[in-house]
Amino acid sequence: MTLPGAVVCCLLAVWYHRPGFGMPLAPAGSRLPGPCSSRQFWHVTDLHLDPTYHITDDHTKVCASSKGANASNPGPFGDVLCDSPYQLILSAFDFIKNSGQETSFMIWTGDSPPHVPVQELSTDMVINVIANMTTTVQSLFPNLQVFPALGNHDYWPQDQLPVVTSKVYNAVANLWKPWLNEEAISTLRKGGFYSQKVTTNSSLRIISLNTNLYYSSNIVTLNKTDPANQFEWLENTLNNSWQNKEKVYLIAHIPVGYLPFSRNTTAMREYYNEKLIDIFRKYSDVIAGQFYGHTHRDSIMVLSDKKGRPVNSLFVAPAVTPVRSVLQKETNNPGVRLFQYDPRDYQLLDMLQYYLNLTEANMKGESNWKLEYILTQAYDIKDLQPESLYGLAKQFAVLDSKQFIKYYNYFFVSYASSAICDEKCKAFQICAVMNLDHVSYADCLKQFYI
Repeated sequence: MTLPGAVVCCLLAVWYHRPGFGMPLAPAGSRLPGPCSSRQFWHVTDLHLDPTYHITDDHTKVCASSKGANASNPGPFGDVLCDSPYQLILSAFDFIKNSGQETSFMIWTGDSPPHVPVQELSTDMVINVIANMTTTVQSLFPNLQVFPALGNHDYWPQDQLPVVTSKVYNAVANLWKPWLNEEAISTLRKGGFYSQKVTTNSSLRIISLNTNLYYSSNIVTLNKTDPANQFEWLENTLNNSWQNKEKVYLIAHIPVGYLPFSRNTTAMREYYNEKLIDIFRKYSDVIAGQFYGHTHRDSIMVLSDKKGRPVNSLFVAPAVTPVRSVLQKETNNPGVRLFQYDPRDYQLLDMLQYYLNLTEANMKGESNWKLEYILTQAYDIKDLQPESLYGLAKQFAVLDSKQFIKYYNYFFVSYASSAICDEKCKAFQICAVMNLDHVSYADCLKQFYI
């Protein structure tokens, strides 16, 4: 199955399906700050639209993203062997739109096209999919400020994002003009990254990094010390923010640190990871939060300084797509999340994770997005500050930790509550949460595993 002809504008279907809302956004009696004391923003990531998705008796032809494998249980909202049908993505945004939540902005951390073989896409098709998703967001949220970041699939061939201007960089710069100012558009065209204040009178700046330049699969940047001069630009931007007494939320697709499901594997090339960690430590008092996608799973990380003191909180959001490979047992339910922050100093106060039980949605033929958990309540911690998350991570390390069992269930967005994380698995998870640089990660593995 090929994609040409299938990449059609799905906007005609914008109101085709309305999700059901059967769950309050926060349980009665919850400890959420009042609207006067906090503000909020949404985080969505990894939409991975598969325009070929359709229900058919031949389960090998339900979607291009299953790569010929039998879709397991396809329904109106998708299948775990397929990337997102438009109806799933629309249900997520429809839920956000009708949630009743007042928000300052939305962050969108990349990956709109599907996981399909290279020959089934092209530069124009990738741009088409990103345009479709952008238009969907702009039509549903005409007054909402959105800050996007590019993902490794937002290019053709995938992963090969360049260090100079390109057709894709130019296309997204034009598509995202309603959200970004001229300076942001200029650097986006040159290297796929930008920075911009949330509002002109705000002292909160969003830095959107193109961490795809550092991805191990990107052969364009092999042996380059500073691809697209992004490191230099980042240091200058953070230094200016420090001088101007701004706070920064850093967004990107591919996260720093180590992958929690494998041993000794950084999400990006290790050299680039170490370089970013050094910069983030240097400006940890400027950076008030870091937000990523890419892994499709729900995880946290805590950056510590060289003395072991926690200095930064990092959050990896789960995907909207539920896709997994044939060889994987577990995947994720679709998820979107809402962060709460203090408008005085931009400290992160709480996070609400919402999800769609895909099996149930397909069975009932309606999408009932629910609150999965509120982070401070789920783990009984004060806030989302580095000290709080570091204390939580230490609780995870305890033998038979109930907190860790809960965390591992949320890792899959409540898809596989029966999934067991053995001693080795737990060591990889905990070391990835607490140690983002090579030296401390290696020490952690020795302590917990070797």
